Amino acid sequence: MRSTLRTPIFRRALVAVAVGSLALGLTSCGDDDKDDTSGGGDSKAPASGVQLPKLDGASLEIAAVWTGDEQKNFKQVLAEFEKRTGAKVTFVPAQDPIINFLGSKVAGGAPPDVAMLPQPGAIKQAVDKKWAKPLGKDAQAQLTKNYSQGWQDLGKVGGTQYAAYYKAANKSLVWYNTAVFENAAAKEPKTWKEFLATAQSIYDSGVAPVSVGGADGWPLTDWFENVYLSQAGPEKYDQLAKHEIKWTDPSVKQALTTLAQLWGKSDFLAGGNKAALQTEFTKSVEQTFTGGDQPKGAMVYEGDFAQVNIEQTKAKIGSDAKVFPFPAVGADAPVVSGGDAAVILKDSKAAQALVTWLASPDAATIQAKLGGYLSPNKSVDVSAYPNEVQRTIAKALIDAGDDFRFDMSDQTPQAFGGTPGKGEWKALQDFLADPKDVAGTQAALEAEAAKAYKD
Repeated sequence: MRSTLRTPIFRRALVAVAVGSLALGLTSCGDDDKDDTSGGGDSKAPASGVQLPKLDGASLEIAAVWTGDEQKNFKQVLAEFEKRTGAKVTFVPAQDPIINFLGSKVAGGAPPDVAMLPQPGAIKQAVDKKWAKPLGKDAQAQLTKNYSQGWQDLGKVGGTQYAAYYKAANKSLVWYNTAVFENAAAKEPKTWKEFLATAQSIYDSGVAPVSVGGADGWPLTDWFENVYLSQAGPEKYDQLAKHEIKWTDPSVKQALTTLAQLWGKSDFLAGGNKAALQTEFTKSVEQTFTGGDQPKGAMVYEGDFAQVNIEQTKAKIGSDAKVFPFPAVGADAPVVSGGDAAVILKDSKAAQALVTWLASPDAATIQAKLGGYLSPNKSVDVSAYPNEVQRTIAKALIDAGDDFRFDMSDQTPQAFGGTPGKGEWKALQDFLADPKDVAGTQAALEAEAAKAYKD
């Protein structure tokens, strides 16, 4: 599905709020919040709550690619649904790309009742394949009440609502090891030029500046999108997302050349380019915040969800680990978002109720309190989030309304922008291996895009 957002991408207030979070003395998520899954307490959940039917005896399956704490926390949301309705919900771990996983389940005659799809393109594929079922009036009512028009539209195909976005991501953040910054007398950069200067200062202090999760192709697409959006602007961004301009366009050359200013300096990457290509996203975060003031890398780019991985180390968010917005490459800093949406594959009263629940502030508040999660639901009180970093990021997302751009690779056909070892993921991995080959990378990207959009 293509993004239907029509408003400008940049909102300076959003960036200003994110910047404001950096100077605050923060604490990481505490255990006190983790025992309360009612959605109440100091989170100020709506007194009325969402109305759900009694579903005693009903059994449901919901599939998602989430693992670790993300899966664990989501299961608490499902447990509250079970408590309120009497239904039994089983979480089905899915593999990436989830659309292929679902295809095998559909072919076998046993699809899950609901699936969490991470790409608008995947939602459209599910509709085109006649797997997805339209949302009922109760789920749509929750969307109308709790979501901006932009988030509602992202879940539509052909004007029909097929998906409810449950989870969002601010994918324009750089996390850093404060001890390394202090030793290097480094400052938080606001521009790309300052970012490269900060990287040099850190390198001179004896630490590799940046940790890159190149083994997973999607972080590389996020790097490109932030550079491209800030440098080329929102109009070009939308055109490239729809393949209205080719990947051989000069604007793509400019963005890749800019990325090569960083990726082309092997000493700036933790372990060098070869090691970066063997580093998974989770490891890229963890190795930034282990080893005290001598970690393998000083900074790691990724969204707000990196907090979950930081918390697996001994680093404290707000003191040992801080964050700054992705630096402005052009006139303005980029604001790129992502998200996961609930789609019904087996229509039933119970499946409709589950998506209605996930579209409610009651459900989102539960996971917000557990940390490592961001909701596009504007009815979730920001006080539900367990620390000031998350509260400011959440407020910024909601205050932005429709002034954001969705992850570009998530808008493209999955064969191009969402498949490990193929398409854009593979082309950018090859570029990370050889950042000098800008023209070859452009040609590879265009060839893969042309095929995927034709199909």
